[in-house]
Amino acid sequence: MQNLLKIKSMKTRRIVTPVIAGIIGGVVFFGLSHFISPKATQSVPAGISFTDSTPVSLAAFTTSTGEITDFTFAADRSIHGVVHVKTKSVKSQPGFSFGNPFYEFFFGPSQRDPKPVLGSGSGVIISADGYIITNNHVVDNAENIEVVLNDKRSFDATIVGTDPRTDLAIIKIDATDLPVIPFGNSEELKVGEWVLAVGNPFNLNSTVTAGIVSAKARNINILRAQYAIESFIQTDAAVNPGNSGGALVNLKGELVGINTAIASQTGNFAGYSFAVPTSIAHKVALDIIEYGEVQRAVLGVSIGEVTSEEAKKQGVTDLKGVYIADVVEGGAADEVGIKAGDIILEVDGVEVNTPNQLQEQISKHRPKDKVEVLVKRKNKKKLYEAVLRNIRGGFEVVSSNEVVEALGAEFEEVDADLKRRLGIPNGIQVTSIKHGKLQEQGVKKGFIITRVNRNRVSSVKELQELLMNLSGGVLIEGVYPNGTVAYYAIGL
Repeated sequence: MQNLLKIKSMKTRRIVTPVIAGIIGGVVFFGLSHFISPKATQSVPAGISFTDSTPVSLAAFTTSTGEITDFTFAADRSIHGVVHVKTKSVKSQPGFSFGNPFYEFFFGPSQRDPKPVLGSGSGVIISADGYIITNNHVVDNAENIEVVLNDKRSFDATIVGTDPRTDLAIIKIDATDLPVIPFGNSEELKVGEWVLAVGNPFNLNSTVTAGIVSAKARNINILRAQYAIESFIQTDAAVNPGNSGGALVNLKGELVGINTAIASQTGNFAGYSFAVPTSIAHKVALDIIEYGEVQRAVLGVSIGEVTSEEAKKQGVTDLKGVYIADVVEGGAADEVGIKAGDIILEVDGVEVNTPNQLQEQISKHRPKDKVEVLVKRKNKKKLYEAVLRNIRGGFEVVSSNEVVEALGAEFEEVDADLKRRLGIPNGIQVTSIKHGKLQEQGVKKGFIITRVNRNRVSSVKELQELLMNLSGGVLIEGVYPNGTVAYYAIGL
């Protein structure tokens, strides 16, 4: 009997002991887990700190160094200074005869109403009294320009001046006390630095996107104007149609670029966008506001990349700098002793290693400005101080109107019927002529200028731009209404 009781007692302990131990363990675990983390059973997204009192911030990123990169300050400081630019132009339509001479013989040339073309872009307010910087391609050929502010107020705008060489333009609205985005220093930007693009893509007002600076001084050969200056800031901030003319700002909310182009095979954002740096845009804006057009300074050199072959020929040990292929006689560089074959390393202490970097530094100046140019010749460095000149070799302010006035003629664009009859795709016609350079060379009223130094001319504006950038002998090609082709050489 005692043995039987002993066996039953042992069985009871084997069953009860684990049960009691399990109950005690569960109570302890529950108490400890509840004490340590009362919210431990909640589902929390990875990487986001969740508490009752602190909301999740989606506008900030934590960098590898632990610094917080917050976009809200820059966005709030800049979004009110970016405007929506809406344009309307009229595009002529061909007649129903489509140039059919038999149809026109019996019925005369048919007419169709011009078709309105609507455009949309962005602009940046740069003065409280209504000056706005945008892209030239946003307002080019526009007959009506409407500017809509971020507060939804709307104004008619006028064009103050344009600069196709940098694809920039200044427009003006009649308003005061406007929010202004201050200019920053684009040269201080570093590759990898955060920037924001602010604009109106696809007519979506006041859109902000973020990215980093992917490259600087980028030349993408997109500007077709003669002597175009390209030294773009490349970013991966999303920029789409409608962003053109909008702001690129740093995290201080300062303007560092004007968004201008995208690299895309579809027409929409595909990874990279490009902005004109404020090192160029600031000077262009000031010149247009003060003079109505840009006053360009030139060093008087033809330049190119420093290639391995050229470095070997010149006996230099590295590929830094910009190679001088030729020097304009009597120009700023020639005057101080800079020669063909020299290599420019710096301008005013700023390194230049590509032609567009050199162009960017020179474009910041006006004629008569002095610049310090560090040059290397056969591995020996020398610092020169050159006085920049205008495109015509002088120091004075040059006006395109003055250049055209010197021709002594008035012009108008050639109508489609006359161009078709003469078989020419473009041209501007002399409508009146008086004493001037054209009359001196025998040009008569009615003459149609088609080319200047082999560059096509389709408008008075194009003629002005071409003549502004030329000096010395200029070859003018064209045709008279009777079909007689003529060539004239004039001196500027």
